[in-house]
Amino acid sequence: MTEEGPPDAGAEGAGGLGPDEVTDWRREFAEEARAERPDLARLCLLVGAVADPTVTRHALDEAEIELDRLAGLVPYATRITGDWATELAALLGVHEGFEGVPADYQRLESSLLHEVLRRRRGLPILLSVVWMEVARRAGAPVYGLGLPGHFVVGFGDPADLNLADPFAGGRTMTGADAELLVASATGEALDRSMLRPAEPGAIVLRILNNIRAWAASRPERSDVALWAVELSLLLPSHPARLRYERAELFVQRGEFLKGAVEMEAYAEVMDAVDPESATTIRRRAQAARALLN
Repeated sequence: MTEEGPPDAGAEGAGGLGPDEVTDWRREFAEEARAERPDLARLCLLVGAVADPTVTRHALDEAEIELDRLAGLVPYATRITGDWATELAALLGVHEGFEGVPADYQRLESSLLHEVLRRRRGLPILLSVVWMEVARRAGAPVYGLGLPGHFVVGFGDPADLNLADPFAGGRTMTGADAELLVASATGEALDRSMLRPAEPGAIVLRILNNIRAWAASRPERSDVALWAVELSLLLPSHPARLRYERAELFVQRGEFLKGAVEMEAYAEVMDAVDPESATTIRRRAQAARALLN
C-alpha cells in the first residue's frame, strides 16, 4: 500500500528553514504541555508541525482560524437549548463532512490536526478534538472520553452520558452503546473510572501512542516513532518505559552509542524497582556498544 503521509517526519524544519525550526516546535510543545491550562488544539497542531516539515507558523494560524470559523457557525441559540450534540452533528458531520472510515487508520495524516481539518477525515480521537475545540469555542460544556478502543465526546455532566461519536459523523451514543463498545474492545464491563473526562495531556499522549503504533508496523518509518516518543517524553506525565523505547529506536537507527547510554541510564532507574530487568537492560546496552566495533 502506498502511503501518502508527510515526508520524512522530524527532518529539517518547517518550510525547509533548517533544524532550528524543529527545535522551536519541540520547545513550544514542551512549554505548552507544562502550561497551567494547556491548549489542546495548540498541542495537537504542534505535533503536526514536528511531523510535517512543510508546515509553517502561518499554516498553524490558519488551522486555528478554521476552528474559530466553524465555532461561529454553531447556532447561538444552542447556548439556550443545550442541544449541542444535535447541532454539532448537523454542522460538522453533515454540512462540513467530518467523519472517519476504516482506511483512515492506515494514514499518518489521520493523527495530525491540520491535516484532519483539511481532509475532513481522521481517527476517532482527532475528530473528537475537532468537535471539542469547535464546541468549546462556541460555549459548550464539552469533554473528551477515552473509552477503550474508541474516543468520543460528551456534553454536560459526565454522569448523564450525553455522548456523540464524531468518527460516525456525530452519531448519538447511549450508555448502553458505551457499554457495548467497551465490551467489544476489552471483553469486560464498563467501569465508571472509564467515564472520567480526559485531560489535554492524556489526549495528546494517546494521539502520540497511535502514531507510535502506526510507525511500529513500518520499520522504515522509525523516524516517526522516534519523534513521537520524544514528544511523549516532553509531557509532564508519561510512562517511564518510553525512555527505553527511545533507546531501542536509537539502536534500530544505527545510533548504537546513544542507544547504549540511554539504556544504561534507564537501567539505573530500574535498579530500585526491578533489579532483574535492570541487569537484562545493561546486557542489551553492552550488545549495542559491541555493534560499534
